[in-house]
Amino acid sequence: MRGRLAQGFAPKMRPLPPKKGGIVGVLDIGTSKVVCAIARLKPRGASDVLTRRTHAIDVLGIGHTRAHGIKGGAVVDMAKAELAIRQAVDMAERASGVQIASVVVGVSGGRLASQHYEAAVRLSAPAVEEFDIRRVLEAASTYAVGDGRAVMHALPVGYSLDGRRGIGEPCGMLGRELGADMHVITADLTALKNLVLCVERCHLSIEAMVAAPYAAALSSLTDDEMELGVTLIDMGAGTTTFSIVAGGHCLYVDGVALGGQHITNDVARGMPARLADAERLKALHGAVVAVSSDDHDMLTVPPLSGDSRDQPHMVPKSRLVTIVKPRAEEIVELLRDRLRASGHAGDAGRRIVLTGGAAQLQGLADLVARVIGPQVRIGRPLGVSRLPEAARGAAFAVTAGLLVYPQVAGLEHFEPRRRQAAVGEGPGYFGRVGRWLKDSF
Repeated sequence: MRGRLAQGFAPKMRPLPPKKGGIVGVLDIGTSKVVCAIARLKPRGASDVLTRRTHAIDVLGIGHTRAHGIKGGAVVDMAKAELAIRQAVDMAERASGVQIASVVVGVSGGRLASQHYEAAVRLSAPAVEEFDIRRVLEAASTYAVGDGRAVMHALPVGYSLDGRRGIGEPCGMLGRELGADMHVITADLTALKNLVLCVERCHLSIEAMVAAPYAAALSSLTDDEMELGVTLIDMGAGTTTFSIVAGGHCLYVDGVALGGQHITNDVARGMPARLADAERLKALHGAVVAVSSDDHDMLTVPPLSGDSRDQPHMVPKSRLVTIVKPRAEEIVELLRDRLRASGHAGDAGRRIVLTGGAAQLQGLADLVARVIGPQVRIGRPLGVSRLPEAARGAAFAVTAGLLVYPQVAGLEHFEPRRRQAAVGEGPGYFGRVGRWLKDSF
């Protein structure tokens, strides 16, 4: 299922076989920037640090430009958004020497939401077989998606046997009834359709659409964090989203339509200053914790007119802090409330990882530690080689996660294909040999 949305489902990527490599292109379309990255995925041996990764990621080229026509992660001006995407893709193709025809797209807008579904089936034999697992996942995927919503991810979280939960891999185990728990991530159908249309106008097809907090978690979390429980908060310009990961599974995603751009707007109004100057002041001097020297440190604010003949005005840094702090506190407190309402706050183990451009705001980690949980760190892309220095920070966590995604696409489950199996993929001996050859070489 590629290209346009069908039956309420976002495009789904074919799993990447463990012994196959390839070139992948990704697009991170945010409110403040559009990033395109092109990388080669190469099969690799086991890693002591990131054991879930089956492939090494070698970035060939990356391009990023200022976003236009995007608000809150959604397209609001098709022509401007298309131009920004074309520019980022052109830069990445020039840097890599590779032309791409399809991309994996990150989605931060569209009001991401989570739902959980359970199902159980009677076993036809004493031991669980692959056929039984497929049956129970298909039963769990008979969920009703609300009008105007589209399924982005359908992730099996765990299994149960005869009511006993916490089973990771039931194949071969004995029992009478097999149950499954499915985590479904949805987004507004209209927002996704417009995003698809915008990308397709750039003569690119879409391999998959990935929720931004899920992508950021794939690139920034260690295996121990994913197993023990952690909340990843991705603070973008137009939205702040989060994902809760525990037991190696993404359990919940949500977000608020507030981000770093709202802080910039507050600075522009409060100083006053042009938006570009407000963004620079926020990035260089913005903080959410006041210190005694702030009253004496003076900042230069260029004139609103932009005319060099007009005199800039000077303001103490404490003035900037009093503007930035309330909005940052509002965002963090809203996230705390959403986490509590999710019912999964206990799974996160009070560990927090911050990603996104706004996560680098001075003192933000201390604020999150005080309001949400004591163990906070800034997340950065892990296990991605040849990333430019400028792309190694928290602002590029989603981009890196989109490069990781092809390795885990096979973990998802969607409605069974209502078509006959292709030649060489049947249930018989030759079909099994065909699948083995296809997956192995």
